[in-house]
Amino acid sequence: MNFQQNFTMTIANEPAITAGTLAIINPHTGVAFAHAPDAGAAELDRAIAAARQAQPPWRATPLSARCDAVMGLAAALESHAGEFARLLTREQGKAGVEAAGEIGSCIRWLRETAQHALADDELAAGAIQATGVTTQRVPLGVVAAIAPWNFPLLLGVWKVAPALVTGNTMVLKPSPFTPLTSLKFGELARAILPAGVLNVISGGDALGPLVTSHPGFDKIAFTGSTATGRAVLRSASANLTRVTLELGGNDPAIVMPDIDLDTVVPRLFSAAFRNAGQFCVAAKRMYVHRTIYDAFRERFVAFAKSRVVGDGSDPATHVGPVQNAVQFGRLRELIDDCAANGYTFALGGPFTPGTGYHVPLTILDNPPDTSRPVAEEAFGPILPLLAFDTIDEVVARANATEYGLAASIWCRDPVTAAAIASRLAAGTVWINTVHDLSPMRPFAGHKQSGFGVENGREGLHEYTAPRVVVAAA
Repeated sequence: MNFQQNFTMTIANEPAITAGTLAIINPHTGVAFAHAPDAGAAELDRAIAAARQAQPPWRATPLSARCDAVMGLAAALESHAGEFARLLTREQGKAGVEAAGEIGSCIRWLRETAQHALADDELAAGAIQATGVTTQRVPLGVVAAIAPWNFPLLLGVWKVAPALVTGNTMVLKPSPFTPLTSLKFGELARAILPAGVLNVISGGDALGPLVTSHPGFDKIAFTGSTATGRAVLRSASANLTRVTLELGGNDPAIVMPDIDLDTVVPRLFSAAFRNAGQFCVAAKRMYVHRTIYDAFRERFVAFAKSRVVGDGSDPATHVGPVQNAVQFGRLRELIDDCAANGYTFALGGPFTPGTGYHVPLTILDNPPDTSRPVAEEAFGPILPLLAFDTIDEVVARANATEYGLAASIWCRDPVTAAAIASRLAAGTVWINTVHDLSPMRPFAGHKQSGFGVENGREGLHEYTAPRVVVAAA
């Protein structure tokens, strides 16, 4: 495989190109380094037709064979892991160690989802009882997967793995900002999956609405912003297409006074600034007990100053650039707004742009809860530190958001931590850890962080429908 050029779509296991192309920008330089196909309605129709034709025989393929094929995808990806990671850094910007971690997580998700697949009898492969009631899960059919630009391959794999093991076929559409690793993944799949089982197409902003409004899909699995999720839901409603939406988050971290600063500060830095803060479950509001607030702020800022912001391909870099010009402009405007409102910067502040989309690490010192960096999901390396006094107060403030994706609690007392966790309106709550996700556990948002489930048994069910067979004696 050539990871420097020849980026083609996969339709029915054949390479596909288009007359028009998308320029793919390296976020470190701000300069295009590759081009990807720019698909439209014709290519989408071809991909759906290929998936539709492949679905009945794939559905009839024994579960064990489908799982073996998904395991084969994992092995093929593992054999090219370094090349995928380097390409991921070039198109997404993240530090090399984080890119390698994303590819490793893709391999894990493929393998563990295949091992965790629903049983044959539950997936309509077993015998129906001569008398009594049999409940089965049947595949939905053809699935559209729409992946975002922050974890472009991993969040695609979160959809590919459960869809394929449960007997569906798929059209995967990556973000127009980061299509390259997904296109190469589709190229890998050509030698492993039957034609049409996994189709990968890339395209600009016009392609998304074509996908979500197309009557040829039986399900849409989407990860992205809450605003775009609303548009997906409106578009899918015309055909009553099933949807799973994993949307935004404004995730609180609650730091209690009994924590050990030396241990917790580096972990909380990662919680907030991993992937340059472009993470739906990043700690985006950090509530620190007032009795340790000053000491925590000083230690946290000092640690942040020791981190290198730069080219993700440089092994010395800890935090890469933000991914695209649109997000870069939004973050710069947010920082300027904080300065205009007189908020105190513990680190960073208004800056002069240089090459690429680098945003300096920015830490705000106890801004008001009504401020934009507290009320909005920044989705970048901007973090407000917020002092609190009581548990009742911090729980109320943490829950005062339209989002409910994840939260974390940092506390040595397990009873206190568990009591706080039970009061937080979030789909995932971590205690003394963060970003601990698994193919074996459900992941779902509360409130406007989405609906439906990814991962775990519940996530597999999202790609099936129940069929109940009642046989009289």
